[in-house]
Amino acid sequence: MGDIIVITNQVGELQTNSYIVGNTKTREAIVIDPGDEADYIYKTLNHENFKCVGIFLTHGHMDHMGGMKKLKELTGTATYASEDEKEILGSPMANLSAMFGNPIESSVDHYLSDGACIKILDTEMKCISVPGHTRGGMCFYFEEAGVLFSGDTLFASSVGRSDFPTGDAAVLIGTIEEKLMTLPDETIVYPGHNNHTKIGREKKFNPFFSF
Repeated sequence: MGDIIVITNQVGELQTNSYIVGNTKTREAIVIDPGDEADYIYKTLNHENFKCVGIFLTHGHMDHMGGMKKLKELTGTATYASEDEKEILGSPMANLSAMFGNPIESSVDHYLSDGACIKILDTEMKCISVPGHTRGGMCFYFEEAGVLFSGDTLFASSVGRSDFPTGDAAVLIGTIEEKLMTLPDETIVYPGHNNHTKIGREKKFNPFFSF
């Protein structure tokens, strides 16, 4: 992984994986999916002596973006999500915040397109649209470090639910096969919940796929 390190914080009622991805030389970091406990995430950044230079969402569900507004205030940095996730972010019903009893209409500073490459943390991060859990589901791939942040699309031995607004099971499976399973086998996958895995392992053992 070179100079890139990954710190996992499990936050909120659903124990969502919120990731701090940092460069140990530049001491810059991004946060992926600040679902809750923004103060705790901010304290972790400070404890590790990281400056936050971006907040990224894999998708707009409440358990992945609930702490975004507060963390943005604390860090003063910009927020990012897929351009196809505007509907989810802006609807308390679709982003599930109404279900959690805390209706939120949200948005981000910058919307990302499929295939966009962002120079950040002294390396490059590729944005990969993987609809199916939500229409604007997006994974973030650091090719040089060999890591993928998959949100609620791909899990260890499973895939994300598709019964929420804008979900589509067939699209989810097809797009994972096309865009994620073609990554190098040794790619480490950091999902939105539970333990990390590798692409090669999922090709062998994930029951939703046959290779």
